[in-house]
Amino acid sequence: MQFSEKRNVTRWIIIVISFLIISLILWNTYTFFQIFKNEEHIKMQIWATSLKTINNADLLNDDIELPRQIVDKNTTIPIVLTDQNGNIMGMRNIDETIANDSIKAQAFFKNFKNENDPIVLEYLPGDVRYVYYGNSSLLNNLKYYPIALFLILVMFGLLIFNFYRASRMATQNKLWAGMAKETAHQIGTPLSSLLGWIEIMKADNVDETTVTEVEKDIVRLQTIADRFSKIGSEPVLEEKDIIAETEQSYDYLKSRFSNQINFSFKAPNHPIKTSINPILHSWTIENLVKNAIDAMKGRGDLSIVIEEDSRFVKIKVADSGKGIPKKQFKQIFEPGFTTKKRGWGLGLSLTKRIVEEYHDGRIKVLSSEIGKGTCMQVSFRKL
Repeated sequence: MQFSEKRNVTRWIIIVISFLIISLILWNTYTFFQIFKNEEHIKMQIWATSLKTINNADLLNDDIELPRQIVDKNTTIPIVLTDQNGNIMGMRNIDETIANDSIKAQAFFKNFKNENDPIVLEYLPGDVRYVYYGNSSLLNNLKYYPIALFLILVMFGLLIFNFYRASRMATQNKLWAGMAKETAHQIGTPLSSLLGWIEIMKADNVDETTVTEVEKDIVRLQTIADRFSKIGSEPVLEEKDIIAETEQSYDYLKSRFSNQINFSFKAPNHPIKTSINPILHSWTIENLVKNAIDAMKGRGDLSIVIEEDSRFVKIKVADSGKGIPKKQFKQIFEPGFTTKKRGWGLGLSLTKRIVEEYHDGRIKVLSSEIGKGTCMQVSFRKL
C-alpha cells in the first residue's frame, strides 16, 4: 500500500512539474512575441517617418538616400497606406492578386486594419495619411509556436502513456500466463492420483455407470489443465468438424446442469470443416453456455444453433435470461467487466481472445432484449 501511495505521489509531482514547465515555455513565448511586436512597431514608425521625409523632401537639394533605403528594405511587414477618408492609396508586401483587385483589396483591408493601431502621417496641415501594418511572417509563426509546442508535448505524453500502458499490460499478461501454467501444473498432481483411484474402483467392481461418469469428470479436469497450460502459448490449429466438436462440449455440459434448463441443439446434417484448436474451442462453448445459464439464474431455455453460408460457419448461443443493455454490447468483452456479484469478469474477454486472436474468428452480441434474453454469435472461416 505504501509503495502504491508513493508511486501515486510521484506521478502527481511529475504532472505538476510538467505543467509548470509548459506554463513557463508559454509565458516566455508570449514575452518574446510582445518584444518582437514592439520592435516591429518601432520599425514601422521609422518607416513611416522615412516615407514622410521622402514625400516632403526637395528632390534637388535634400539627401533622401537613407530614408529611401529604409522604405525599400521593408520586405516582410505588410502595409496599407490610406488617406484620411480611408481610401486605399497603396499596398506593400501583400499578395498581388489582392493588391491589383479593388474588391479583394477592400475585403482584405476590412480585417487587416484591426491588427494594429495605424500610424498617423501629417504631410502638411490638413493633409493626413494613415499607415496600417500587419504582423510579419516571423511574428505570425511565433504566434502559433506555443500551439505547435503544446501539441508536440501532448503527443509525446500520449506516447509515454501508451508505452507505459503497453508495458503494464505485457507484465500483467506474463503474470496471468505464469499463474495459469502454475495452476495447470498443480492440478496435474491430484489428477494422477484420481486416475489411480479409478483403477482401484474398477478392481473393486464399483458400479460401471459411476466409474464412467467419474472418468468423464477427470477427462474434463485434464482438459481444463490443458487449457491453462496453453495460455500465453501459440495454440496448434487442426482441421476439425466444427459441428462435432461443438456438440461434444454441448452434450457434456447438458448432462451437468439442472433439468430446469431446456437445452436444444440444431445444426446441419453434414460436417463443416474449420481450422480450430479443439481444447480452446471447447472452452469457448463452455464459457458462452455458462454465461447464458448465469443470465437465466439456472432456469430457462438455452439453444445452440449452427448455420453456414458460402464463407463462414456461425454458432449462435441464445438464452431467455435478463438481457444486456445495448451500451454494454462491447463492454462485456473487456477484462474485469462483470454484472455478477462474484467472478473476475474474465470469461468473455478470454473467449474473445480465443476466437479472434487464436482462430481469426469473430464474436459479438447478435441481439439482446432486456427481460427476454440474449443471442451471442461466433463466426469462423470455413475451409
